[in-house]
Amino acid sequence: MHIFSGFIGVVVGFLIIKYSVSITETLGRVEWAEQHLRGGLAGTYSFYRIIGVVIIVLSLLYMFGGIGFIVAPLAGVFGGASQ
Repeated sequence: MHIFSGFIGVVVGFLIIKYSVSITETLGRVEWAEQHLRGGLAGTYSFYRIIGVVIIVLSLLYMFGGIGFIVAPLAGVFGGASQ
């Protein structure tokens, strides 16, 4: 099940990257991204592409069982680790 869920996440992340222009046209610009993510590219497009890459990386980590090192330190904060 992890492989299937991870694969779906990778596909969703790829689609977000591929269709970032269409997503921006549909949802509008993100003002925070326009102010802080300037460079050679438009801020909102870069913002959606960064979200897509993060989704892909997290999905691959989940798929191969490597997400524990990200979630484990947060367990104490959210009450998951009782010692």
